[in-house]
Amino acid sequence: MGIALSIIQETFPPRPTWSTNNIPDLKAKWCALLSRNAKVYIGARNQTKSEEAIKCLKELTGKEAIFLKLDPANLRAVKGAAEEFLSKEHELHILYNNGHFRGVMAPPVEQSTADNYDLQFGTNALSHFCFTKLLLPTLISTTKTSPNGHVKAMSSDNLYTQKTMLTQANIVVAMELARHYGDQGIVSISLNPGNVRTDLGRHLGPVKKAIIKYFWNQQDPEHGALTQLWGGTSPEGKNMNSKVRQSLAIVN
Repeated sequence: MGIALSIIQETFPPRPTWSTNNIPDLKAKWCALLSRNAKVYIGARNQTKSEEAIKCLKELTGKEAIFLKLDPANLRAVKGAAEEFLSKEHELHILYNNGHFRGVMAPPVEQSTADNYDLQFGTNALSHFCFTKLLLPTLISTTKTSPNGHVKAMSSDNLYTQKTMLTQANIVVAMELARHYGDQGIVSISLNPGNVRTDLGRHLGPVKKAIIKYFWNQQDPEHGALTQLWGGTSPEGKNMNSKVRQSLAIVN
């Protein structure tokens, strides 16, 4: 019953009461908010697609994001990406681990990561944990200079994997980060952006794709990003430590 209710909530979310117009000026803070003067790093495996996105963002905002080569299916590459970031920056105010942006969903069962983990679990859970762990000292040190005295680390996943080992792993990591480091200024939230129209389900069969296309009320990416943006930038977000948030501010 709980899963069915969750599906209904994600398929027919309420009208948002918060928008990007509510985002404060973020000069000297780093998150996916170029239009609010943030310094943005986009970590992804596909440089061509990332550069296309960066070009589009520059046309829209006049600001340029920075590409960070990050292959979540290879923990050595994840470590290399963290080291590259730390060689350039000494502060990190907001960290988004976004399964919709660099994740996979329902790939063939025989596919695995470079480290021989299940591809979906390794990409959408282990890589998030590893990347966050490597950047954790910088996140903690940044709280000492942050105007609000805290920084935010967020992981996101999709409805299809909800109630599974993958989603539970991300929830546990988010809650443990909050439990161990909340008193040091770390705000850790587990997010579900909802049913977002992306290519995340590219490995699904034609029947499942048709069901999702014609029977699920998919949101556009701009709409799907609101939950993450709210958690990362709103004053209320700092009170969400260890919380699990579904699409458009439904808190569990």
